[in-house]
Order: sequence, then C-alpha cells, then structure tokens
Amino acid sequence: MPKTKTKEITILQSKGAFSIFKKPKTSKKDYDFSNVLALRQLLSNEKARILNTIKTEKPHSIYELAKKLNRGFKSVSDDIKLLEKFGFVKLIVEKTKNRIRHRPEVVIDTVTIHIKL
Repeated sequence: MPKTKTKEITILQSKGAFSIFKKPKTSKKDYDFSNVLALRQLLSNEKARILNTIKTEKPHSIYELAKKLNRGFKSVSDDIKLLEKFGFVKLIVEKTKNRIRHRPEVVIDTVTIHIKL
C-alpha cells in the first residue's frame, strides 16, 4: 500500500485576524499567503475539480486536462501553476516527436489545515 502524502497548513489567530504560517523547514515561497482569502482561492471548488480530474482521468497534458474540464487552456494552466507552486501537483515533462508536453500528476493524498486560536 503506498504511503499517504499529506500537505499541512497552519493558520494562527493574532490580534483579531488569521495569518498563515509556513513550517520552519520550508522555503518562504511554499507558504506565501497574505491572508486566509488566498488559502480559500487555493482550495477553491474549481481547483478541487482539477485535482479530481487529474487523479481519476490521468490526462496526458494540460491541454487535454483543459478539454476534459471544458475550460480554457490559459486558465487551467494558471491554476496548475499555482497548485504546483504549493506542492499539490507535479508536472512531468514528456517528449513526443518534436513536442514537449507537461503531464500533471497529483502528488498529495491529504491536506490538513490546523487553526490555532
């Protein structure tokens, strides 16, 4: 049985507002949220749909993923780049004839959000 890969995000309440902090051993760019709204955008229903489609239908490229989702390539590509930046998705470079394509792959199984009050 494969090991479950978990992404952890900690939200801390300070002076009446929530802030998101990174784990000590990760680079700043991994958790560069300015507020909880950014977290909500990262975990939107559309991004959940992208992750589900990648996991269940295993598209061979971002273009194929966009077609399966019935969305524009640019918007799907932007969402994939954000999901990749935060470690939810990995893009596998594959060469086919004279072209290079990027096959998206979900690299986590679970997202755990801790809220400290």
